[in-house]
Amino acid sequence: MIEKSEMIFGVRAVIEAVQAGKEIDKILIKRDIQSDLSKELFAALKGTVIPVQRVPVERINRITRKNHQGVVAFISSITYQKIEDLVPYYFEQGKNPILIMLDGITDVRNFGAIARTCECAGVDAVIIPSKNSVSVNADAVKTSAGALHTLPVCREQNLLHTIKFLKESGFKIVAATEKGDYDYTKANYNDPVCIIMGAEDTGVPYEHLALCDEWIKIPMKGKIESLNVSVAAGILIYEAIRQRGFEVND
Repeated sequence: MIEKSEMIFGVRAVIEAVQAGKEIDKILIKRDIQSDLSKELFAALKGTVIPVQRVPVERINRITRKNHQGVVAFISSITYQKIEDLVPYYFEQGKNPILIMLDGITDVRNFGAIARTCECAGVDAVIIPSKNSVSVNADAVKTSAGALHTLPVCREQNLLHTIKFLKESGFKIVAATEKGDYDYTKANYNDPVCIIMGAEDTGVPYEHLALCDEWIKIPMKGKIESLNVSVAAGILIYEAIRQRGFEVND
């Protein structure tokens, strides 16, 4: 159930929230909305990374009985960071960063569990796309045991551009995929690294795989072909810090 404090409804209220720079996870807009105010809303959204979903009005009615005017915004539980700002900061601090990119992860509990592991292991930031991705809501924060209040999360509009930026900044990009060339323990995680985890059903998209330096896999000995993504992420993260002597943030 969505708490009222996590929502803003009504076209004018949402416009004001966007213009004020509030952290918004997503906006639901009635599919056939047509008004001068709605045009103003779309103008305000132009150039932002806020995901917008066109939905039947019945879906919005199930969320709130208030006079929503066909628009509901969900407020984020965290403040998003920009990877372009974090990377120079990490290098200036003399860090050897580990980043985790979640490419198409939509399950809130998996995301929360991964965030918790990242925080415990000293991962420097998590990267998610602005579309087709999990929302950082109260359930995600709860599942993360509060880790999402301290772990930087970057919401990026174009992961392709983000991967290119990281490569140009000196990061090795390692993709976890069933198409992997070798066992995950054979990869070298000692340099600045970004590990990409894909959705359990579709994996990392090929256009992103094509930019990766290494494709790795976790061996499967049983009849089930894949691990839960949060478990797989934990295995890879702890292999990375094992290779570094558990001194990720020292």
